Amino acid sequence: MTDLTTRPAVALVTADVAAARQQAELPAWTLDGGCLRRRIDTSGWKATLMAVNAIGHLAEVAWHHPELAVAYASVTVSLSTHEAGGLTERDFALAAKIESVLMWRPGTEPGAVLEGTPDDPRYRYIDYR
Repeated sequence: MTDLTTRPAVALVTADVAAARQQAELPAWTLDGGCLRRRIDTSGWKATLMAVNAIGHLAEVAWHHPELAVAYASVTVSLSTHEAGGLTERDFALAAKIESVLMWRPGTEPGAVLEGTPDDPRYRYIDYR
């Protein structure tokens, strides 16, 4: 559990390391203005709210909060560690968790018992790009 009075200091990830890691680990994300950023397109307002709530849950339990730009059919996530003044391991860890949860497609997994949403615009709510 986090002690709010004695949070450990975090070290910045260098620009070269951040660029290499973004390309290797988070290719759908970009480095933009010292942030890790990802736009997630959805099928509309209800789907956007579901995505925002999932991101909110992950951020709250991680105690690391991104900036969110919410639109009718998209949410843009921007991560940086304000107290460190740039990108840290926290940002990469939360970005990876957001990516794995929101882009999860159970019906595509080998031996899947969960079928996932049908590949039909009437049911699909995340644009899996």
